[in-house]
Amino acid sequence: MKGYQKKYLKGLAHTLKPTVFVGQKGAVASVVKALDEALDKHELIKVKFVEFKEKAQKEEILAVLEQKASAERVGMLGHVATLYRQQKDPEKRKITVPVRKEWP
Repeated sequence: MKGYQKKYLKGLAHTLKPTVFVGQKGAVASVVKALDEALDKHELIKVKFVEFKEKAQKEEILAVLEQKASAERVGMLGHVATLYRQQKDPEKRKITVPVRKEWP
């Protein structure tokens, strides 16, 4: 995903409240399931890290969540990360990510 696309999605995510909370157990199956369901429903969500204060720990857990949910990180600010995954069904898509034409 290109920078301008992430910037657009960050703007959309600004007013969102966290949907998925990661507790002390980290990226367990229940968190992955909740993340998957939330991404299917909303496409763009926020994930809040409740128990983790170290940035390295959050980065590690977020990488696992991204991979398991096939999502892409839009950004991370403090204890909240924003993730995006395009809805597979074109009729259910709520977000259209802008695409710029490439110069020849």
